[in-house]
Amino acid sequence: MSHPLKHFILVCRHRNQVIKNGFHLGFFFSFLTHDLSKFRPSEFITSCRYYRGDGSPIYNERMANNYYSRVCQLHTRRNKHHWEYYTDFLVGRIIVRNIPYRYCMEYIADVISASMTYNSKSFKRNMPYDYFMFVKESYYMTKATEEFLSKCFLSYRDSGFEHLKKKDTKKMYQKITSSLPDVEIFEEMKTSRKLPEIKK
Repeated sequence: MSHPLKHFILVCRHRNQVIKNGFHLGFFFSFLTHDLSKFRPSEFITSCRYYRGDGSPIYNERMANNYYSRVCQLHTRRNKHHWEYYTDFLVGRIIVRNIPYRYCMEYIADVISASMTYNSKSFKRNMPYDYFMFVKESYYMTKATEEFLSKCFLSYRDSGFEHLKKKDTKKMYQKITSSLPDVEIFEEMKTSRKLPEIKK
């Protein structure tokens, strides 16, 4: 059953929180365009169909279509704060490059917002950090991007937005990226985590 109104409200709540988090991070108007592609018919209609209210419709779409999500393909290629946007494929290898600073910060605001939105009554500051520590093992990111994001989520866990001001995070990003490669090649797949079971 499709839930267009509920999905619309959830996306708006999430976007508003991302924008609010952006203010705390020193990005006052940069995140106003966050996730606007979710309102495009090509993403919105399918997402409404797989809406459940307790997580991303993309996961439910995957479970219904043998792991393939058309919405995910569209969304991650339209929005530069997703790590998938910075992946390329060549002769069986996965090529990745650093996520630019501005989009790293949008990703941080996004993960914190998602944790707040889906755990509105039980949210704790450790949730974004714990989530990232879990998912990064199956993400294709450069060492520089992963290190920067890990340190930012750790800082948020320990002291909220206090040490995540723009002057601090930009300096940290420049320091990390200047000492590590901008592009990396993955020769092997990250398959330590099992695929979830599809229930027919």
